[in-house]
Amino acid sequence: MRLLLVEDDELLRSSLHESLSQAGFAVDATGSALTADQLAQQEDYRLIVLDIGLPDGDGLQLLARWRDAGRDLPILLLTARDRWQDKVNGLKAGADDYLTKPFHPEELLARLQALLRRSEGRSHTQIRAGNYLLDEERQRVRIPNGEWQPLTGTEFRLLRCLMSRPNRLHPKEALLEQLYNLDAEPTLNTIETYIRRLRLLIGRNAIKTQRGQGYVFTAED
Repeated sequence: MRLLLVEDDELLRSSLHESLSQAGFAVDATGSALTADQLAQQEDYRLIVLDIGLPDGDGLQLLARWRDAGRDLPILLLTARDRWQDKVNGLKAGADDYLTKPFHPEELLARLQALLRRSEGRSHTQIRAGNYLLDEERQRVRIPNGEWQPLTGTEFRLLRCLMSRPNRLHPKEALLEQLYNLDAEPTLNTIETYIRRLRLLIGRNAIKTQRGQGYVFTAED
C-alpha cells in the first residue's frame, strides 16, 4: 500500500516513516513541496500525509492543485496551526482529515486506516473475501479451516492489495508499485516469489494466475 509522506521536519519525517512502514505501508518521504508534487503526479499512491508548512511552498496550495487535477485519493493534513479557521481552510481545500502537532503516531495511523476504510467502502479493520479474513491490525489472515496465519510485512501488503479488490486482475507492475517505495529495487520475479509463499500459507486455489497479465484473488478454498 503506497503512501506519500510530506513533512519538512527531518526527525519527525524519519520517525513517521519508520512507524508507517512497520504498519504495512510502503512509504516515500520528502520535505519538499516541489518533490511531493512531482511524486504525486508520477506514482500511484493510495494515501498522502501532507504538512501545511513547507520550506518551498504552501501545502494548502499543493492540496488544492491536486484536487483541481482530479486526484481524489485520501489526504490527511499535518500542521502546527491550531486555529479553527486553519482547519476549515484545510478541509475546504480538499483535505479528508486534519491532525495538529504534536500528536501520537498511533493516532495518525488510526486516522489513516479509517480513511482507507472509507475509501474502500468498509466500516471495520478486517478485510473479508469469501472464507478468508485479513486482520490489518495484527497482520495475519484466517484461512477457510479457521486457522490464523501470521504474515511478514511484504506478504501482508501483497495480500491486502489482492483481497481489497477480489476477482479483479492485478498486473504484476501495479502490485510492485504498491508493495515497494522508490528506494527499493524489486523485480517482477519478486512478486512471483511472494505469490508462491502466499499460496503455501493460504492455499493454491485462492490466487489464480492469468499468464502474461497478473493475478486474481478468487477466494476459492
